[in-house]
Amino acid sequence: MQKIQPESSVVGEEHWTKKADVELFLWNKFVPDVAEKKGTLLFVHGSSMASQPTFDLHVEGRPFSSAMNYFACLGYDTWCVDMEGYGRSSKHRDITCDIANGADDLAAATGYIQQTTGAQGLHMYGISSGALRAAAFAERHPERLARLALDAFVWTGEGSPTLAERRKKLPQFLASNRRPIDHAFVQSIFSRDHPDCVEPKVVDAFAAAICGLDDSIPNGTYIDMCSRLPIVDPEKINVPTVILRGQYDGIAGVADLLKFFEKLPHPDKQFTVMQGISHASFQQKNYRMVYDILAAFLGRTEPVYR
Repeated sequence: MQKIQPESSVVGEEHWTKKADVELFLWNKFVPDVAEKKGTLLFVHGSSMASQPTFDLHVEGRPFSSAMNYFACLGYDTWCVDMEGYGRSSKHRDITCDIANGADDLAAATGYIQQTTGAQGLHMYGISSGALRAAAFAERHPERLARLALDAFVWTGEGSPTLAERRKKLPQFLASNRRPIDHAFVQSIFSRDHPDCVEPKVVDAFAAAICGLDDSIPNGTYIDMCSRLPIVDPEKINVPTVILRGQYDGIAGVADLLKFFEKLPHPDKQFTVMQGISHASFQQKNYRMVYDILAAFLGRTEPVYR
């Protein structure tokens, strides 16, 4: 078992950077003067919520509901960023904020983090469309990454019941750059696959945090995932990579992911199916298991022979 600092020792700081005239909000959590520093970890959010509700959630009676707190207590310098159009970042441009635009945001965010902290290779974790953003970024800037984690990822969309249903609403998504969200929508994220994977109090806290920042979110990632897959080329992602797939997740078929996994060129790669997990893994009953899987991959001993 890994040694971990108390959650009360974590400190949070807000940061801002720019992408042309777009202001991007970054949130940084860490333990000051930690004895063993393990590197820098950037979390990348998905289609329907900003970064802090996803990665720095607080639920009464549920220790380390904040993934950022957990990894900060392990010794990581943890960061998240609101993509353009989400949360506290700029929303003034009349665009859909698609996957490619999100990769641009990650270029700005990682550049700022490296300049501010001096960090070299960053670890990056992306979930759902955040995994697509992270993978697209990895294609462009492999030199900035140490390790890459893709959770609830999708490649071609083959075998995805969630995307099959979502495509029925594609004309609606194409008609507007943004779509409304509310508590009922957040509930649907968990009810569509396997409702028993999550506690109601976690859904309530998650929904309150999401809707406290946004009452609408961009349509770009939904449009991409419904009509433009595949967006990334596995053969161009030449960094150590783990693919995390929830047992009940409807966003991607296992066969689709395994074909993607096979084409990844880096020899340090891992494919893990997470038992009892549906789509939003950090909000599930088995969230601590997900942390363990991710921490083991990020903290893996480097090979002495290559």
